[in-house]
Amino acid sequence: MLYIIIGLIVFVSVFYLMITEKIPSAWATMIGGLIMALIGIINEEDALEAVSERLEILFLLIGMMIIVHMISETGVFQWFAIKVAQLVRGEPFRLVVLLAIVTALCSAFLDNVTTILLMAPVSILLVKQLKLDPFPFVITEVMSANIGGVATLIGDPTQLIIGAEGHLGFNDFLMNTAPIGIISMIILITNVYLIYGRHMVVSNELKARIMELDSSRSLKEPKLLKEAAVIFILVLVGFVLNNFINKGLAIIALSGAVILVILAKRKPKEVFENVEWETLFFFIGLFMMIRGIENLHIITMIGDKLISLTTGKFDMAVIAVTWISAVFTSIIGNVANAATMSKILAVMVPSFTHIGNTQAFWWALSFGSCLGGNITILSSATNVVAVGAAAKAGCKIDFFKFFKFGGLIAFETLLVATIYLFVRYM
Repeated sequence: MLYIIIGLIVFVSVFYLMITEKIPSAWATMIGGLIMALIGIINEEDALEAVSERLEILFLLIGMMIIVHMISETGVFQWFAIKVAQLVRGEPFRLVVLLAIVTALCSAFLDNVTTILLMAPVSILLVKQLKLDPFPFVITEVMSANIGGVATLIGDPTQLIIGAEGHLGFNDFLMNTAPIGIISMIILITNVYLIYGRHMVVSNELKARIMELDSSRSLKEPKLLKEAAVIFILVLVGFVLNNFINKGLAIIALSGAVILVILAKRKPKEVFENVEWETLFFFIGLFMMIRGIENLHIITMIGDKLISLTTGKFDMAVIAVTWISAVFTSIIGNVANAATMSKILAVMVPSFTHIGNTQAFWWALSFGSCLGGNITILSSATNVVAVGAAAKAGCKIDFFKFFKFGGLIAFETLLVATIYLFVRYM
């Protein structure tokens, strides 16, 4: 019991440090993870296992960070930003909507971390051109990435876990979760308009200046652009076909990054300088802390209580899985939640086989994990990466600022998802 109390104090203290920004988030999670190791909640083997089990996330991030940086050197992001701004004639709300839809679609068929790494630089460049607050653009793309991830099996790492544990295929997700993805995007865009869109004003002079920009002048290093385009397309094809070739997203991303760096004749030092090490160490510390919480059996105890309370109550059980998953996701992240809750569902589902459509449990977990991924910065790797990219560009997004908007979107979309589950499966 003493260890449980100490573990919870450490976890809450890390949250406090991040919320108040007393120290950088990377140091906060690292301190939390190391304290858990030093006091014996986890040992060295646990700590190393916690990181090694999620190396795919870290290596995927490193590979894509390198590729995105190499692509950015060609000026293609500036070119795309100008083209997009000209397409909507400099109208800011139309621009937000277009970027949100592109982000959601890309997230559905790529992983959402890759999508946000590509889209965040574009939106920040556009905002600088239009002299607007970058926050509504960045936060909308983050929400869109998490919502888009719910639509397909390959849209989010949590979906892959749920698909494997629930024995569900690509078409199963498309038919059952994609409708909520579409409805959630409508909810998101409506909120963006009501909260931010009506106050987005760009002068006619600035719009005219945008329309006069020559996008082709942004492009440079044509040889690198061609090489980067080919490698990037091959990496994306690898992501889409990974279910068939089974090479792993991390290996595909790292392979593309290394080949591109060699073709571009870049030195390791200049490449590694552009990797977001702060983001990576944030995740390392977080993974160690999550292992500590797992070792204390806190989540298992809650899961056992959930099973005992919902035995024979199909409706209540499905709804409970949705909202408890969302709460867990906001604290330990959607990947850890999906991995943990899927084990609980493996125990729960057999007892409901003759009562209702048990697939509803897996869709409930999917909605709780992906839509709950919008609640806090910690809820999803996408959020952490986006906040880091925004900070690098001078747009600071703190914990409360993220939660104020993300929590609202998560609540509304989860409420609609609950109604959808009730109407369709109960």
